[in-house]
Amino acid sequence: MSHRNSHGPLDLAQLRTFLAVYRAGSLTAAARLVGLSQPTVTTQLRALEERTGRQLFERLPRGVTPTPAADDLAARLAAPMDALEAVAGGGAADEPAPEPPVLLAGPAEFLSAAVVPALGPLTSRGVRLRIVTGVAEDLLAGLRAGRFDLVVSTIRPRGRALLAEPFADETFVLVAAPSWAERVGPERLAADGPAALADVPLLSYAEDLPILRRYWRHVFDTRLTAEPALVMPDLRAIKAAAVAGLGVTVLPRYLCQAELTDGSLVPLLTPEDPPINTAFLVQRTGAHPSPHVGLVREHLRTLAHLSC
Repeated sequence: MSHRNSHGPLDLAQLRTFLAVYRAGSLTAAARLVGLSQPTVTTQLRALEERTGRQLFERLPRGVTPTPAADDLAARLAAPMDALEAVAGGGAADEPAPEPPVLLAGPAEFLSAAVVPALGPLTSRGVRLRIVTGVAEDLLAGLRAGRFDLVVSTIRPRGRALLAEPFADETFVLVAAPSWAERVGPERLAADGPAALADVPLLSYAEDLPILRRYWRHVFDTRLTAEPALVMPDLRAIKAAAVAGLGVTVLPRYLCQAELTDGSLVPLLTPEDPPINTAFLVQRTGAHPSPHVGLVREHLRTLAHLSC
């Protein structure tokens, strides 16, 4: 990579192309978005990398992945470039360009169980969706940089760059297979409290038992110090392990409602005040979303009743 050329401003066309590649994750998809050929997109990216003196993307067998320099540039470009596109009317093409895919991100379990199955009315209206899953901190960082249009986050973002509104409440349930419920049921828990679970295998999303610890603190008013018997960073796998009788766990009700209904999982307690976690629907402040982003946002707002 050559040294940074400090003469003159950066080229707006190159910056627009860069942002399209950053958001699409693919040279081919970005070329369609900006109405250029793929070789032209490649040429513009190389010119911008020469101009800035930094590598912006790593080429993969399928698509590209941004470097930290690209993350920084996109974070500074996203809002002003979106505003410029809105003023310019989206380009000078005679024919309106197709709406770009809506980039939606959030926790895998919630999107898989409660959101994706309800998106049929949107796809039937021509809305295209590209869904990414991950942990809240990473997804919010990507939203700030313009990599996503909307994020469902289990934490409320700080600062003014992101606008968050309460989206849905997750209610947590202490569950086990019937075989464990026979040994450790509401009666024993009522009599002995959390001591009744002292020798029961615990199934956890993470090594430090984050969901279980929260339940113990909220319901039992005590600190959980046990070691998990099984750790898997996917609540769907934890649910499967609980159904198979491997131990006791805490799950959001939306994820295990079918199993509670058919009896393959049993609630060990029904506290009057169960732990609740609020999910937020987050977008960038001052963004100028496409009509399809607006459709998805409004549709998601109607799904709040799905969490329980």
